[in-house]
This record gives sequence, structure tokens and C-alpha cells, in this order.
Amino acid sequence: MTHPLIDQLRFTRSEWLRALRGLREKDATTHHGQMNCISWNVGHLAWQEQRYFLIRPQGLMPRPDIQTRFTTGGPMSTPTLKETLAAWREITKAAEPFVVKITTKELLKDLPLDGKRSGQTLGDALRRLTYHYWYHIGENLAIRQMLGQKRLPQYVGAIERDAPFRPERAR
Repeated sequence: MTHPLIDQLRFTRSEWLRALRGLREKDATTHHGQMNCISWNVGHLAWQEQRYFLIRPQGLMPRPDIQTRFTTGGPMSTPTLKETLAAWREITKAAEPFVVKITTKELLKDLPLDGKRSGQTLGDALRRLTYHYWYHIGENLAIRQMLGQKRLPQYVGAIERDAPFRPERAR
């Protein structure tokens, strides 16, 4: 059985995709002032998934292009949604064999950065990633509202059904 925090991450990923459903390429690449466009945000979450689940714990980097183009503080750009969503899917699929095996013991371990102790545990990183998704879900939906789109997801989906609270299993 997967760790309860992984259930929450998976639910969050599904809400991320729900908030992108029906998004047109033209709208995904629209900038409002200093805000990144939605397609950039998709690449940015792919960057963080790759960083936390592939690069730092396993030394794997399937998408070097994502590492350089979508880092926090990186330059504004306008990638296509098709491109960034494909990268996000590739990275999350590659991360899944690692993610599915995460235990509490592993969540408490330091997540190395450039081969050195970082002071950030895998659990810290997992929670940061999950909350980062929610930040960008809200931002992306706000952008879609500014574009005049209707019938957007409102509030959290069926969490009680899809990722209900459950205590961690005693080991």
C-alpha cells in the first residue's frame, strides 16, 4: 500500500490535470503582465517533479531541457502546452517506480543536493511539491478566468472518494 502522502500527491496531480482540461494552446501561451503563461507553469512543475524524484534521489535526468528552461527564477518564455504537458507526463511516469516505494523512513532521509547534504528531507520536498501544485492550480485557473473562460473547476474535487484521509500503516 502506498504512503498516504503519495495518495495525496497523486490526487493533486489529477486535480492539476482537471484544471488544465479543455485549455486551448492559444490560451495556454497567453501572458498577463509579469505572470508566466500556463504552459510555462506546466514545464515548471515537470522541472520540480524531475528534481525531487529523479535527479536528487536517483541521479536520473531524462529531460535536461526541462532542468534548464523551467527552473525557479528562470527567464520568462512561451513554450507550447503540447510540449510541456508531454514532458510532464514523461517525467511523472519515470518518477512513479520511485514514488510508489516511498516509506516514512525514506521521507525522513535527507534529499541530497549536488551530492551533498541539503537539510531538506524527501518528506519536506514531497510536501513542498504538493503545495506548489495547488499554488499553480489556483494561478492557472485565475489566468483562465482573466481570459473569460467559463465552467472551470471550482474547489477541490472528490478527495473523500479518491484520496481520503487514512492513517499511515504501522510497519
